Amino acid sequence: MRLSVRHTTKYRFREPVAHGIQRLRLTPKETQGQRILEWSMEYEGAHEQLSYDDQNFNHVTLVGVEEGTTEVVVTCKGLVDTEDNAGVIGQHAGHLPLWAFLGQTKLTKPGPKIKALIAKVERSEEGMVDTLHDLSRVIRENVEYGTGTTRVTTTAEEAAEDGWGVCQDHAHIFIAAARSLDIPARYVSGYLMMNDRIEQEASHAWAEAHVDGLGWVGFDISNGISPDPRYVRVATGRDYQDAAPITGISFGAVTEDLSVDLAVEQQFEEQQQQ
Repeated sequence: MRLSVRHTTKYRFREPVAHGIQRLRLTPKETQGQRILEWSMEYEGAHEQLSYDDQNFNHVTLVGVEEGTTEVVVTCKGLVDTEDNAGVIGQHAGHLPLWAFLGQTKLTKPGPKIKALIAKVERSEEGMVDTLHDLSRVIRENVEYGTGTTRVTTTAEEAAEDGWGVCQDHAHIFIAAARSLDIPARYVSGYLMMNDRIEQEASHAWAEAHVDGLGWVGFDISNGISPDPRYVRVATGRDYQDAAPITGISFGAVTEDLSVDLAVEQQFEEQQQQ
């Protein structure tokens, strides 16, 4: 499937910026089942300084915020070809060893609530993939999807206790539980094309677990499926902080407002020829 992506992030500062730098993880990965045909990034109120691949093989771009600006706009657009591999990404790659994805982080550290969720999971005789799908089901049934109830700093245990969360929270709870079962797990940020619309509300997040014999396998807990060709993988990490689309610091200003416009649609042959 060929997907066209347009992603614009706009953030305003309360006062003019004296100095600032932003770390962007907004370039999709070249991985099994995903090929980047075109990708470009444009900036208003900022300029690119350098780019590199981090420890998770995420492509990172550092941009400097121009002195005196009160608004920065980052626009990404491109074409990505995707395949249906039933969520299987395959062998581990990156500078971090596989065991690094067994250790809990501040955002994923489990408490009593997550341990109670683990106790509800049925261990399937069909294998680990079925067990992990049941873990996804248990999380979805006990932590209802709801926007505006959590923040990027909300931990997996906090979301599990509240019984509400978004895709980021579902992914963190899954990761916390999988690691508690001695299964390496990681966070994925990216895009999902919804079938009923082009304009999307926000970027998406899901989790991947490392299964013997298959390698990394994706689980979209919020939707109860493994990623299919509608998904675009952008960044991965031990938790959200490793894969956050935009992080950074600024001096002389406080971010007052941030907005995101995202469009993902399938591009057909007749569109490609225009």
